[in-house]
Amino acid sequence: MTDEKERITIKVPIEEFDDTDDMPETSDQLAQELATIQQTAKKIAIIGSRNLAITHQQIIETLTFALVKQGNSIITSGGSSGTNAAAIRGCMAADPQKLKVILPQTIGQQPSDVQDQLIGIPNIVEHPDRAMMTLADASRICNREIIDECQQLICFLSHTSGTLHKAIAYAEEVHKVVTVFYLD
Repeated sequence: MTDEKERITIKVPIEEFDDTDDMPETSDQLAQELATIQQTAKKIAIIGSRNLAITHQQIIETLTFALVKQGNSIITSGGSSGTNAAAIRGCMAADPQKLKVILPQTIGQQPSDVQDQLIGIPNIVEHPDRAMMTLADASRICNREIIDECQQLICFLSHTSGTLHKAIAYAEEVHKVVTVFYLD
């Protein structure tokens, strides 16, 4: 009998640990993302589904209120219900000057309940150049504009929200800090 112990070798495929898709491509991008995360006051975009339970809307409203109280600015779009409406309510309660609403089209093209909600918001961006587009097409462009202006994206959606998944993919492509909440 020898004094050598039997060696057991376990082979683990490296592919399981090689998830470089989430890694920044350069050290500059890594430094930029780290600086964004550590920055105390950020421009945060909040977008998401229109079809939300009241409890989810209350959570979004409370989160937005807290983010604004911490010094952050909020960018969102219009909406009479759902994510955008909750973000607007939360920001308006905390500090209306920290809110920017980017509409997919014009105020006049919004339903009357959305127009009512927009009263008193000091910073609204309209797009009459998109007046002839479908709302779906104008909204896709609007989401990209919102993402381009922010440093961080927070998105509330279901797994079947195709348009919002595309917005998230775009935000990741342009190296934004992305936080996703699935509501289903």
